[in-house]
This record gives sequence, C-alpha cells and structure tokens, in this order.
Amino acid sequence: MNRQAQAAVMFLLGAALLHAGATDLYLRYVKAGLQPMLLASGAVLIAAALATAWYERKRNNKAAKAKATAHADHAHPEPRISWLLVLPLLSLILVAPPALGSYSALRTGTALQQPYGYGKLPAGDPVPLSVVDYASRAAYDHGRSLNGRPVRVTGFLALDHGGAPYLVRMALNCCAADAQPVKIALTGKLPPVLQPDAWLEVTGTYTAKLTHDPVNNGPIPYLKVTSAKPVQTPQDPYDETWNN
Repeated sequence: MNRQAQAAVMFLLGAALLHAGATDLYLRYVKAGLQPMLLASGAVLIAAALATAWYERKRNNKAAKAKATAHADHAHPEPRISWLLVLPLLSLILVAPPALGSYSALRTGTALQQPYGYGKLPAGDPVPLSVVDYASRAAYDHGRSLNGRPVRVTGFLALDHGGAPYLVRMALNCCAADAQPVKIALTGKLPPVLQPDAWLEVTGTYTAKLTHDPVNNGPIPYLKVTSAKPVQTPQDPYDETWNN
C-alpha cells in the first residue's frame, strides 16, 4: 500500500477505536478501566493518519513538478487487494460481537480463586452479590460470611451435557481474550424452560452442597433458588470484581 492508503487505514482504525470507546461496544473487548487508553489510542492514530496524508500530499506535489520535466513516468500502482485490510475495521465499526457465553464457559474450567478476606455484606434483603462474590463465600468460607441471609445474583445460564444448570459470569483480567468463567450450580425452584445464554436474576439461599468442575476440578458451589426471573444482558457483561 502507498502512504495515502496507509493513512486511510490508520484513520479508520483510529475511528473504530474512538467509536468503540465512546459507546458500550468497548466493553465487549476490554475491561471498563481501559476506556481512557482506548480513546487516547484512537485520537493518536487519527492524528498520525492526518499528518501522514498531509506529508504525502506535500511530497506528491513536489514529485509532480519534477515529473513535469521528465520524459516518462514509470510509476507502478500498488495491488488493490491490500484494501481488504479495511474489512476487519469496518466490521469493528458496524458489527457488535456478542459477549462470551455458555459455549466458552462449559469448555473452560472455573476460575474461582480463594480471596484474602471477605468484606461486609451490603445492606438489604436479599443481598445483591456478584457471581464471584457468592461463589467464593460459599466455596471457601462455607457460607459463614453470608450470615444465613438470602442473596440475589445475576448471570447467564449454561447447561452441561446432562442438562444441569449453572449461573455463570465471565471474569475479566484485561480483555475478552483472557476471560474465564466462574460458575454457580443451581438447585431449587428453577424456571420450567431453561435457555442457554439467557440472563437470569436469581434469588436464593446458601446451601453446603458443592460439586467440582469436570474441566479442571475447581469448586462449584450450589445456590438454592427461591425465585428467578429473566433480565436483559447487562451493560457490562463481564465481571471484574475478582481482581479489584
């Protein structure tokens, strides 16, 4: 590609980063805390693209004057197939990919880790907890820090080969490429029809029942469901609480 084409691709990439960073789209790729860096990167790329285009135009004007006195022009056009590099950028702008779901969750072992301690439970009943928070309290603290209080947890459904339901949230370190699932097995009053990848808000209580992930033998605690209702996919589908 010539420099003008390179500048165009660089401009489109910068625009794609700005578009993703200025909307919720970036949450499908990276953690929320990286938004400023994403916006800054997009701005730098656009500035570099404009500077490159200006420099190339100035250089071409000089070259045109020099060619006016030449006898022949032996310029060779660049292959047009290189413009296919633009297609992934257009897809980033026009198509919002879905967040990782049950397919990835069932093929990856639970990433639940034992925390250094447990914070005080929020006020209210039921207690709003993340999947990671409930799972760690149930698996490693044996429910003691829950104080017997009902909890409310939101996640998406995953069904194993036997049809057993799990409430899952993909835990994020940096970006979607390193997302790993944390799973809660469900028992009790479940909806009659369970659809994989459907998001549920589940209310229930701690139970000492525990199983192990068949992928990595990690602990998967149970939650005894008292009620469940479908909810919309949250603005940020990933869970970053495990590395805060």
